[in-house]
Amino acid sequence: MSASRYGGFGQVGSLPQSFSRNDVQTTTQAGDIVLYSGNQLVIFFGSNSWSYTKLGHIKGLSADELAVLLDKERAVIGLQIKSE
Repeated sequence: MSASRYGGFGQVGSLPQSFSRNDVQTTTQAGDIVLYSGNQLVIFFGSNSWSYTKLGHIKGLSADELAVLLDKERAVIGLQIKSE
């Protein structure tokens, strides 16, 4: 997925279809992965307050490490679904 920096706090990429959502007013933290408007994926390297559907969180990287990876004009993000 191709994504673009948005608002100085995250990378946003359009998904190929819309998904059902359960938006809740949230203050995000670095590492949070959310669905926005049902058709956009956001990965945060900073913080923001808005209504999102939380999908997950990146573990094992600090906010500074996430910023190094994601605080760029554009990013390519690969997703893999893992069953537990």
